[in-house]
Amino acid sequence: MPGLGTIANSGAIIIGAICGLLLKKGLPEKWQETMMNSIALCIVIIGIQMALKTTNIMITIFSLVIGGVLGEILDIEGLMNKIGLWMGNKLVHGEGAATVLAKGFVNASILFCSGAMAVVGSIQDGLVGDHATLFAKATLDGLISIILTANLGIGVALSAISVGFYQGSITMMAGAVDSIITKELLAELTATGGVMIMAIGTNMLNVTKVRIGNLLPSIVAAVILAKFFA
Repeated sequence: MPGLGTIANSGAIIIGAICGLLLKKGLPEKWQETMMNSIALCIVIIGIQMALKTTNIMITIFSLVIGGVLGEILDIEGLMNKIGLWMGNKLVHGEGAATVLAKGFVNASILFCSGAMAVVGSIQDGLVGDHATLFAKATLDGLISIILTANLGIGVALSAISVGFYQGSITMMAGAVDSIITKELLAELTATGGVMIMAIGTNMLNVTKVRIGNLLPSIVAAVILAKFFA
């Protein structure tokens, strides 16, 4: 059944978020802070590992610069925050609570959608009905969502919608996308996504204030530049 991997992935995020919400209630504030810093450091390491996959650092640099400029023009992060706030206002009362929910939604959406596993797994799912990669990603995302929700709140669960739309779209277009996917292209896509994931970690540590949502066009830029340079 095409799309089963994405359904499992979205479901794992929701289940993980529920577990994280229950976990949060029983943890002292200092423990929550330590856990958040720990997961932020791990996210930075994951991002570094992904970023080092590049075979041409100039592609990564130009992808982020071009994508960042386009993102600022379109104000993608602003749009994502508005969507998150809209959902937050529907689900919770109070502007502060809605803002926290939106933050969890935006950060988790970018984290779970940036990476080669989402692309490759969705293509495999759509072409040959192979769900193995997305099942593995579902396990990882579910575990990560437990920790993220314990620190960022239930907004993390809403990222299941983003994952469902993003991966579901790739699965449906798998036939067209498969012909352009190469190892080199995946390496540059992974590296560019890795830098964005590093930024999520440093933002969580309050080291930077990167508007990561506005860097999302960098993924498309990486695909185009990788094909051009290849």
